[in-house]
Amino acid sequence: MIEIRNFSFSYTSSGQSTLKNINLRIPDGQCVLLTGMSGCGKTTIIRALNGLIPHYYEGKSLGSVSVFGKSPQTLALYELAPIVGCVFQNPSSQFFNVDTDSELVFACENLGMSKEDIRLRFNKIVSSLHIEKLMGKSLFHLSSGEKQKIACASVAVLSPNLVLMDEPSANLDFSAIANLQEMIQFWKDEGKTIVIAEHRIHYLKNLVDRVILLDAGEMIGDYQGVNFFELPSSFYETHGIRIPDIKQLSFGTSDPLSPTKDFLELYDVNFSYHNTQSVLSIPKFQLPLGRATALIGSNGAGKSTFAKLLCGLVKKDKSKLIYKNKTFPPKKRRDLTYLVQQEVNHQLFTETVMEELLISQEEENHSAAEAILQELHLDGFKDEHPMSLSGGQKQRVAVASALMSNRDVLIFDEPTSGLDLENMQRFAQIIKRIILLGKTCLIITHDPEFIALACQHIVEMKNGQIKEQYDLNQTTVQKLQNFFREEVS
Repeated sequence: MIEIRNFSFSYTSSGQSTLKNINLRIPDGQCVLLTGMSGCGKTTIIRALNGLIPHYYEGKSLGSVSVFGKSPQTLALYELAPIVGCVFQNPSSQFFNVDTDSELVFACENLGMSKEDIRLRFNKIVSSLHIEKLMGKSLFHLSSGEKQKIACASVAVLSPNLVLMDEPSANLDFSAIANLQEMIQFWKDEGKTIVIAEHRIHYLKNLVDRVILLDAGEMIGDYQGVNFFELPSSFYETHGIRIPDIKQLSFGTSDPLSPTKDFLELYDVNFSYHNTQSVLSIPKFQLPLGRATALIGSNGAGKSTFAKLLCGLVKKDKSKLIYKNKTFPPKKRRDLTYLVQQEVNHQLFTETVMEELLISQEEENHSAAEAILQELHLDGFKDEHPMSLSGGQKQRVAVASALMSNRDVLIFDEPTSGLDLENMQRFAQIIKRIILLGKTCLIITHDPEFIALACQHIVEMKNGQIKEQYDLNQTTVQKLQNFFREEVS
């Protein structure tokens, strides 16, 4: 039994109440979804259950939290490890090793299990989760979906009674989400108690037994899973929740633009890791200027590596980039482009959100920073430490820094991961504003709702090559519909 009684919490860094008088009982074996707008308190509940509050995140708390009769607040973290397993939004943040095999056995070794017990657990999980092909690989060379599999496996190998998941689908394509569904079903079949914090709920329709709706740190709804997914679409929009049935998404096209004759051109793109199989092989790529282009494709297709190469962040890159009749060697591309990476924690450096926006400015422009923060709904957090924010809020801070850079070409790697409906829609409007200012955007995304709102051009990548690209209009929208509907089915 999980029991939270009259629990309130405020982070030391903010002083504001993040959770307010939460009362929640979860019977053993129940699968529960926590949902609501970004910053509503979902992640804070997860942190209270896994002991990161107060062991890592300090603050003021009232009330009590009990996990199977024990308090995560008083137990040492090593005592919680066999009881509570966690899968975070960014799997890399929970890795301690450089290869997959070592990661799977790491927790078992730290708990002093025998070699024979570890071997049996390892073999069982690898076989049960069908991850044989991922064994013996570098964690640095895995796709987002593959990293998520390893994170889940490293939790499953301990067989904890409680599994916590914080935005687990944020960076996954639909194929990887299907694997995530199988993982959750695996834990359900084993009788585990599961708590999932999510904005994107479509894949959980037939998995969760119960849904807890949060708003501004308070519980405002407690629903049976079956009933929650039958509510009218206006309900989800009101509470910042993504549509529960992705197949119902209608792809209108963004505001029509006249055909462009101007392109950023990239030639001779070839890349592989340590002379292994080719990751990228693209003789020529054209990015239409003054457009928002969606770069789509499955996890592992090479999209993120391509974005880094385009920005000059890949060593030994011999590609040739031409922009407005000027050639940009890799080292000079940083003056032209700005990349918001998938793992935003790696791009947050300062003590406050405002400082984060001003850090790269030759002359501090507070008024411009204030305007961007207001547009991204971050003005109330300008004095907060970026690392104290929720995943969605951190994402918006990274986007705000990109807007402050004033570069001609902005590249976003999964910018809507962790964003609720309202903030995704707000970001789509910002992309439109950027385009009207004459900028160019390349957006790596698995988010069909965002593409439908913001993008005018599509590039599909497969196995490190450009499969096809096209302007998004009434004639070509069927291609995009087919891509996502095939992914879902």
